[in-house]
Amino acid sequence: MRVTRSWLNEFVSLADISNEKLYETLNAIGLEVGSLKQIELPSGVLVGKILACEKHPDADKLNVCTIDVGSGGARQIVCGAANVVNAEYVAVATIGAVLPNGLEIKPATLRGVESEGMVCSSTELGLPQMGDGIMMLDTSIGKLEVGRELNTYKRLADTIIELELTANRGDCLSIHGVARDLSVALELDMKPFEYKKKEKVLLGIAREAEIHAQGEMDADLHYKLTTAEHISTSLLVELRLAMVEARSNDRLANLLAYATHTTGVILRAYDGVVFRNENNKIVVRPTSKTKGVVEIVGNNEVLSVVGVSQKKETLADETSKELLLEASYIHPHTVVEAVADASLQTDDLYYKVSRGSNPDLVFGLSVLASLLNTLSDIACYEGSLTVEVAREHETVVVNAKEISSIIGMQIEIGKIVTILQKMGCSLSAVGQDVVAARIPAFRHDIKHIQDIAEEIVRIIGINNITAKPFVFTEKPRLNDTTEHYRFKKVLKNRAVGVSFYENVSYVFTQREMLECYGFPAVKAELDLVNPIVEELNTLRSTILINLLSAAKRNVSYTKKSIPLFEIGAVFGSKREQKEVITLLFSGQLEKESLKNAGKPKMIDFITFVQKLSAVIGTFDLLPCTHHNGLIHPYQSADIIIDNKVCGFVSKLHPSAQESFDLPVTFIAEVDFEACLPKHINAKPISNFQGVYKDLSVVINKDLGYHEVAKVLNGLALPTLKECFPIDIYGDEKLGERKSLTIRCFIQSMDKTLEEGDIEFVMSSIMSSLQKECNAALR
Repeated sequence: MRVTRSWLNEFVSLADISNEKLYETLNAIGLEVGSLKQIELPSGVLVGKILACEKHPDADKLNVCTIDVGSGGARQIVCGAANVVNAEYVAVATIGAVLPNGLEIKPATLRGVESEGMVCSSTELGLPQMGDGIMMLDTSIGKLEVGRELNTYKRLADTIIELELTANRGDCLSIHGVARDLSVALELDMKPFEYKKKEKVLLGIAREAEIHAQGEMDADLHYKLTTAEHISTSLLVELRLAMVEARSNDRLANLLAYATHTTGVILRAYDGVVFRNENNKIVVRPTSKTKGVVEIVGNNEVLSVVGVSQKKETLADETSKELLLEASYIHPHTVVEAVADASLQTDDLYYKVSRGSNPDLVFGLSVLASLLNTLSDIACYEGSLTVEVAREHETVVVNAKEISSIIGMQIEIGKIVTILQKMGCSLSAVGQDVVAARIPAFRHDIKHIQDIAEEIVRIIGINNITAKPFVFTEKPRLNDTTEHYRFKKVLKNRAVGVSFYENVSYVFTQREMLECYGFPAVKAELDLVNPIVEELNTLRSTILINLLSAAKRNVSYTKKSIPLFEIGAVFGSKREQKEVITLLFSGQLEKESLKNAGKPKMIDFITFVQKLSAVIGTFDLLPCTHHNGLIHPYQSADIIIDNKVCGFVSKLHPSAQESFDLPVTFIAEVDFEACLPKHINAKPISNFQGVYKDLSVVINKDLGYHEVAKVLNGLALPTLKECFPIDIYGDEKLGERKSLTIRCFIQSMDKTLEEGDIEFVMSSIMSSLQKECNAALR
């Protein structure tokens, strides 16, 4: 990976950082420097302005130029480069200048015409090759001042740094990524990128283009549509690309490469004509073929595979008049496995994709749009075409004591928080000196507390870690108690991860409250003899009363969203003890903000069940068989784990809600032992592609899906892997019936499914539903 000092300086200020300090810092943070080259332009090479250019009277391939070089006045210089006739500002080596190849500039006479200097190409000045002819200057390197020494332009007299990155540091395969790490190590703020749109805006993109995704997407996609009258680049773009060995002979390709190298976002450009259909409309069809393989289809032809390759005939170039710009992101592990399994051919961009590209697609397109707007004549359609994947970010609980133990040196929580925030992690407090770190998608290599410790060591510097003698301490043997404790910690972390706050309360409660709401109480002869206070006069048989009391206090403190959980002991009438996990969510689903216009939604049954599932794992719901005064008669259900009833979930009964003076509230209480992970034997995974098929039937309105599920689960069909409902519908036409749509996943372990195999499974399902559920095909 190659970077330049001035390029990095666009994102983090390096004005006060010497090259020696930069070299030391990069090595210290694990970005090993393979080479560092300071470009030194010779003295006596000035910015010159061509005032006139005429053919040499005695040589067809020579031109006689009159060039203003500042205080020295105009000079007559003979030049043999063909492109000098198109140049305005050039690099002029004056008399006495010594070029890097040892050539000393002296007065000369060429074919009878005197020449007082030399108009230089990039290679003659020790810069990389940028095409044939002389180097034409422009304002991208700074304000052009006639007569100014060229070596004072820092963007020309740059420093080229080659980094040797480890395979997991795909986030540093961009200027922005390297600058981000430097900002953390040097304790500097990142410079924000600001793009003020100035390009001509056409009508909304929906008038000209549309997107239709098919299948389960693994890739995020953003498309922008532009028209281009003329595409140009600049000296700075061409020079920097040459410095990092990424320059090509096509101007559009260079702009794409520049934006990708800057941001780390994978950018492609298609000629819009390849997507235009018979109605003269651009139609993009991202199609998921298998896991990790997303094909971009236009006019029934596969034009590219996201993150893998693009057909050459679809590439837009500097002559294209209509550009469809694509930014994409796909998880590196997903795409690498897919490419290996399918033996796909890859292009140059795949290297960045496989190591981990930048998922901030808007940033990449903004940098590209800024380049096009500044350097070219373009017009952009308003809006964009997007496909976005709901991704789960890794969350790591970071304990300052644990980090200090791993590193072997005391690290304050404040230092840890600062480092993680600058790395792009979102943090939330969990406890004293403990935070939950939400890992950004571009750091897919961070999964555990040890990875966090490694990052902190990188930034602090391995040489700054105090050496200590090795101490070996044997860990205590693992047993059921430690496993029980570990899983309780896991449940707590999960609950915190989905916005719940832990409540801690006494195992005592008020007997009158338990009896009021229909919960069993400890027998009188076994009750507390000397309660700590009069109100806490018995052992609790549910934690819900404690949580409702806590919620009531929070309402009095003007809290509008109250998500609480507690794991603790409850007692039966004979003082038999067990542990339960109890959750309560009352009020607003989220805080008031601009996103919801100050009117957030209230918690509902589906959202609460999803949060509950995120904490305790997969479970089934059946009609509620529990009875107490807190359960809602119509919005409640039994929680089924391993075919056993282990708790319930319910909306709070209206009378209880009124009694506790709470907003909309949902509750759940589950047996802790039922949630403990069980040993699961591994099952083989099929190598053959499965098929999803939908079946819509009409059944009696009072027939619950759990009855339908019993029939489906009882079918002896080896290829039927999964069935689940996706739609329930009823109206006046259906009367006492309702429509139910079931999605079935069919897959064979030993062959590719044929149409007859699929039809057999679907007909078997339909026959069973007709017989057992009086179902009819819709």
